[in-house]
Formats: sequence, C-alpha cells, structure tokens
Amino acid sequence: MNLNINNIPSKEIMPGYHGKLVHGDTMSLVFWEVEKEAEVPEHAHMHEQIMHVIEGDFEFTLDGNTKVYTTGDIVVIGSHQKHSGKALTNCKLMDVFSPVREEYK
Repeated sequence: MNLNINNIPSKEIMPGYHGKLVHGDTMSLVFWEVEKEAEVPEHAHMHEQIMHVIEGDFEFTLDGNTKVYTTGDIVVIGSHQKHSGKALTNCKLMDVFSPVREEYK
C-alpha cells in the first residue's frame, strides 16, 4: 500500500477531532487535527497507544496525572490505562494504535 497524507479523506471521529486514518494488519495510524477546546472524555481500551504532539498544546491525563504536552512530546499509553485529553490550542496529533482500531475503519 502506498498513500499520500494529502489524499486521505478526513473523518470527524468525535466532536472537534478530525482524523486521517491508515490501517495495517496489526496497527492503526491517525493524523489528527484537533479544534481548540475539543475534549476526549476519560476512557480506556485494549489497544496500546502512542501519542505524538506534532503542533500545539494538549492537556492530557493518564491514570489521574495531568500534564500539558507541547510540540514534540510523545506519550506511551499502555493497554487498559485510563486517559483523557483537551486541546488548549488548535493541535495536530499523531496516534499509533495496536492492534488495529476496527471501529475507526
């Protein structure tokens, strides 16, 4: 499979979270454009997740610990760890999930 980010359609997965999604056999990659003030409520999932803040300021809570992450920061979120987030500015994020996020297809 050969793709170009500019040719991947964007889907609003939740309010204010616009994602360009790529799925392999064992992982999903999501490039997010997140609107300022958009929130993800606390949740957990079986997927291991790695979040990279490409641009902006993103408040993120992992297992009850809240921190503001900025451009270049990376967070590793283990399987079943509770987490939530809020965009303090317009943000660009990249998430990698393993296994595939079937519900995002």
